[in-house]
Amino acid sequence: MSRLAQNQDAIFDVVDAHNCVVGQARRKEIHAKGLLHRAIHIFWIKNNGQLCLQRRSYGKDSCPGLLSSSCAGHLDAGESYDTAAYRELAEELGFTAPQGSLIKLESFAAHPDLGNEFVCVYLLNSDDSAKIAEAEVDALLWRTPHEVDQWIVSSPGLFSTSLVYLFQQPTVRRALGLVEKVKG
Repeated sequence: MSRLAQNQDAIFDVVDAHNCVVGQARRKEIHAKGLLHRAIHIFWIKNNGQLCLQRRSYGKDSCPGLLSSSCAGHLDAGESYDTAAYRELAEELGFTAPQGSLIKLESFAAHPDLGNEFVCVYLLNSDDSAKIAEAEVDALLWRTPHEVDQWIVSSPGLFSTSLVYLFQQPTVRRALGLVEKVKG
């Protein structure tokens, strides 16, 4: 597919190693030069314990067709993490979550496995229904966090590097009920 699923001319804040804004640039420039910038990830769990995985559109410029968090996206220039999280949820999954329903889990420093993004991760517990934005999302899959964890181990190439990275983080694992065994 030659048409990308996102606007390559969108303007994002460029940040330094301390996550302080040092300028703005277009998406295509940020990605081409590996500049530090900001993003959010949301893990959406329904009351039945199923975790939503998003298969990224094949038109994405990074990790096309791979499984990722329920919802993810860049912060627009000047936008807060919280505002971006609610906006991305509406844009990608087609529903408006009530303010306060996204639980902030942790913020992570920019890392190559996160696409040079400072990432704020949220948890959403909701039985809402999604209406995916087909330009951004190919499909949604529902699995338990334990099934996803095992699937990542057996077939890591099916997943975005950011999902694999985030699934290794203790705060995310605890929030998803993936309690670590005590080594003794």
